[in-house]
Amino acid sequence: MATSTAQTPDEYIAALPEERRAMVERIRSVVRDNLPDGFEEGMQYGMIGWYVPLERFGDTYNGEPLGLAALANQKGHVSLYLNSVYGNAETESWFRERYAETGKKLDMGKSCVRFRRMDDVPLDLIADTIARTEVDEFVRFYEQARGSSRGTRSQAH
Repeated sequence: MATSTAQTPDEYIAALPEERRAMVERIRSVVRDNLPDGFEEGMQYGMIGWYVPLERFGDTYNGEPLGLAALANQKGHVSLYLNSVYGNAETESWFRERYAETGKKLDMGKSCVRFRRMDDVPLDLIADTIARTEVDEFVRFYEQARGSSRGTRSQAH
């Protein structure tokens, strides 16, 4: 995975090759325009990330903010990581159905959707995917998933 040492999303974008800059800027704009209240934008893991700030929810497994989505320029494509889709069977099914309706070919890993050209990007679906996850719902889903992976241990907040 390609990562960056940029300290801000603007620095990240400024360092991109010209042919990728417009694509990343456009996807970023759609995410930002549809990001529910409570999430913040910044850099995470060398990518542009949108996450729940630690001040709002700090009980994560790794001490890092709980990430909703991330955007990264890779060698052969741009990746959009949609953590609200990964691990949530209902949301994943909804996302795949909506993607099929766009007529575009889905190139997806576990949470990563890959785009080679701007024409490959279903901007309306990205907007809807980001907008449909409220911060409290996202935290609740994380706590339930994490609780089930911990067994019967109680969680202190």
